[in-house]
Order: sequence, then C-alpha cells, then structure tokens
Amino acid sequence: MFSLDPVELMIRVPIVLLALTVHEFCHGYFAYRMGDPTAYLQGRLTLNPLKHLDPLGAICLMFAPIGWAKPVPINPLNFHDRRRGILVSTAAGPLSNLAQAIVFALLLRLLLMVGGGPLEVIGDEADPRFRAAFMMGLVAVLINVGLAVFNCLPLFPLDGFHIVMQLLPPERQQRFAETAHFGPFAILGLIIIGHATSVSVLEMLIMPPVDLIFRYVVGIGM
Repeated sequence: MFSLDPVELMIRVPIVLLALTVHEFCHGYFAYRMGDPTAYLQGRLTLNPLKHLDPLGAICLMFAPIGWAKPVPINPLNFHDRRRGILVSTAAGPLSNLAQAIVFALLLRLLLMVGGGPLEVIGDEADPRFRAAFMMGLVAVLINVGLAVFNCLPLFPLDGFHIVMQLLPPERQQRFAETAHFGPFAILGLIIIGHATSVSVLEMLIMPPVDLIFRYVVGIGM
C-alpha cells in the first residue's frame, strides 16, 4: 500500500506524528478527566510528539497502516469509577483517530468541490498541487483508520484488549486476562502472514472502514 518514494515519505511523516500524538494525548487527557493525574504528572499530557514517540512503532506506521506510540501511563486506582475510567480513557485513543480520519475526509470533499471534481483533482491533467493535497488527505485517512482498527483488536497490549476486558462480566475477566501473553505473538503472526502470503488479514480489517468513510464522507469510492 505504501512505498519508499521520498515524496510519499515526506507526506506521511507529519501525518504519522499527528495521528500518534493525538491518540496518546487523548488517552492521557480523558484519564485525567476521569480522576487519574499520572500522565499529567509525568509530562505526557501534551501535544509535543517527542513525548509520545516510539521509534519502532512510528517506523512501522510509515510503511503500513499499523503502528504504535509510547503508551501513556495510567493508574486505574485513581479513577473515580474504575471500570468506566478504563473504558473511557482507553477508547479515547482509537476514537481520536477515527475523528481525525473523518476530518481529513471532509477536507478531501472540500478539495473535490473547490477543484471541480475527481478528474480535475486526481486525473492525469490535474493541477499537481491538488493531486499532492489529495494524496496527503488520502494517506491521513488510511493511517488514522488503520491505527484505530488495529488498536481495537482484542489482543494484548492493544486498546481493544482492555476495552473487551472491561465489557466482560467479572466472572469471565480472569479467563480473558489469561490470553494476554498470546497477544504479541498473534499480532506478529498477522503481520508476518500479510507479508509472506497474498492474504493480509489486517488489510481485510482496515480497508472496509476506509472505503466506508470515503463513500459516505468524501463521496467517492476507493
């Protein structure tokens, strides 16, 4: 999906930094609002990308629609309502990426309106500035939806694991928690399968919501 083209890399760098930074900031901000000041006290309640950057996770996100940042520290014992606090602060990350994807999709719709339509914006004879802006918006939607979907997988240590844990009845939480040590291997397996075969499970999960956003927000299909 992504290449090593220098121009595309220059487009992706700010988008990746923004996607990861807002994701982690929202984790910390909503944890703070729910009663946990841990992220604030450790200087992580900031939009400075250097505070949230995980080099390996950022590099992965440069070349595929998956990746991660340095997790924001959260102490559930500080929440006024522990279960609700974990749910809200955890879900805030993926939801922030979906929100960013929708914002970029709306900007793409505006670009198509200003440019006069798809052919005038991305066609062979289109203005290079329009094409570059469309490419940036497209990459932003792909990265943010990819990050949101990937993080919602119910595999430890992803956000989806913690969300599912809190949604389960108490008597089933312990059994689900025991699957945590399989999570990293399952994630690695999904990535390896995608590269070693023509079947990419992650792409199959990510592309449907990307196409949905494009059809209903941008007004065109992928």
